[in-house]
Amino acid sequence: FFQYTFPDKPAMILKTKHGHLDFSSRAYVMGIVNITPDSFYDGGRYESLSNAVERGIQLAGDGADLLDIGGESTRPGADAVPAGEELNRVIPVIQELRKKLAIPISVDTRKAEVARAGLEAGADLINDISGLMHDPDMVRVACGHACPVIVMHMQGHPKTMQDNPVYEDVIAEIKRYFVERSRTLQNDGIASSDILIDPGIGFGKRLQDNLRILNELESFSELG
Repeated sequence: FFQYTFPDKPAMILKTKHGHLDFSSRAYVMGIVNITPDSFYDGGRYESLSNAVERGIQLAGDGADLLDIGGESTRPGADAVPAGEELNRVIPVIQELRKKLAIPISVDTRKAEVARAGLEAGADLINDISGLMHDPDMVRVACGHACPVIVMHMQGHPKTMQDNPVYEDVIAEIKRYFVERSRTLQNDGIASSDILIDPGIGFGKRLQDNLRILNELESFSELG
């Protein structure tokens, strides 16, 4: 079932422009900087350029192996943010952090325009909660920059995803999504070694779904 998409012995080294991450050796810590007024945890804390950059440097100093920079809240019920506003929030932060840090940076966005600008500003990978499906140009941007992508599973959209999420078998359904999505992305030109998966805890999931994902997280490793 998985053999079509994933090799028998998948490479566990993620290669980026600012360092390689060897997932066969240990787990890595991603530091999150949300440049938003409404994110569920740190909304409003790092809206200014100086605060956001200071936070990123602090996270790296505390041991973060890579940073994730986002300018659109995707908490349950969140409203979408125009591309222009998202660009104004994240691009200066990525530019400044790249001047000061040598660790990988991901740009957290659903918009190809923002992803492209983020990569040109110094980001190494794209983190897309829609699995590169929200914006039809996102795959083209990823292929053009030959960069890794983080593909997340989400049932619905941030505005409504927690209204009534339903699963018969949450683990099997998420795995099926990743197999199908990875096959499509590889057919579109993204290397299998550049695809990372995120089961999307809290994104269109019930409490029991989140707990089961956490308890069975290791089972996703069979996807490669």
